[in-house]
Amino acid sequence: MDRSKFLPSDFGRTACRHGVRGLAGMLLLLLVGCGEGDSETLLRGYQLRLAETLSLEAPPRSTPDNIAAFPERDQRLFEIAETREGMLDIYALRKCHIANLVAGRNNQLGKVAAPSQRWLYELQLWRRLSGCWNGDVPESLSDDSRERLAHLTETKTDQLPQVSWNALFASEEWVKNFSRASSPLSPDDFDEVEPRSTALGYLREATLHQFDRAWVPDSATLEGHLKTLQERPFSAELLRTLLLAKQRLAEASTLIEGVLQHEDGKACRGAPERLADSSEATRLMTWLNDLERAARHWLGAIDALLEVHVAPPPAVVDYRRRWLSLTDPEAPLPAFTASLDRHAALRNRLARHCR
Repeated sequence: MDRSKFLPSDFGRTACRHGVRGLAGMLLLLLVGCGEGDSETLLRGYQLRLAETLSLEAPPRSTPDNIAAFPERDQRLFEIAETREGMLDIYALRKCHIANLVAGRNNQLGKVAAPSQRWLYELQLWRRLSGCWNGDVPESLSDDSRERLAHLTETKTDQLPQVSWNALFASEEWVKNFSRASSPLSPDDFDEVEPRSTALGYLREATLHQFDRAWVPDSATLEGHLKTLQERPFSAELLRTLLLAKQRLAEASTLIEGVLQHEDGKACRGAPERLADSSEATRLMTWLNDLERAARHWLGAIDALLEVHVAPPPAVVDYRRRWLSLTDPEAPLPAFTASLDRHAALRNRLARHCR
């Protein structure tokens, strides 16, 4: 669908440069002045302009649904059996240099460590065990100790992907990024998408390379990127913006459908051109394009991150399909683009109807 057909060619025109016509424009200026307003104001300003141009009442606004709650802890995490070995057995593997790691994990600080730090511990433990197993040490061990080393190495190798999943999905930073206690983004917030998605990219690289010995994990870098996610519930805010835009576009589309079904085309002659020339239509379409681009970038980064992890628990599979999917028709992004395409098609029909 070519959405540009119902837009003026000069995207730079604004109400402040060329003045404001009609009640819709005056109301919009009262709300936001000559600067950028929030997303709801842009959408409502467009609805008001559309209604005024078609000589109709503005559509009633309904509150968009909130996003669903993130899966509960026991639904989103893997249950990983704890590995228990006696200190004498660990001492027998002293050439593997794991005793200090085990002691650190079992002390008071280790027991309350953040999920990300637990993953770093498990990663270091696996690297020492696997390095030891693939070196000369096994030849010097007793049969029991060699079998124990083989078992520990295999166990930690099998567990590491689930540990890295739990490190992400148990973290407060990740969970709060999908908080229902959030609001839609403002127009200026789209500038944050690319810088913030760097955090998602690093988490993906960390997961992708956890079995790569050439990759060096860095605790400060990891925590810094998690802090970026904690600063604001960006994922939730973006999803709620998509839901809001979809709802307001649907309301505006209902107005146009009423004209197409019940009005003689002569009565609305010139209306599509006046609407296309309005600052509200220009600003809104620019914002809608920015929203779609931002959503594809951010949700694409989340999708790429989840793709390098193990197959998720069922509750996360459902949440991902319903809220994060790039293709499922019911997910916020595809539903928003469908609503936008429908509105664009109706605008084009209106232009032909009102000739």
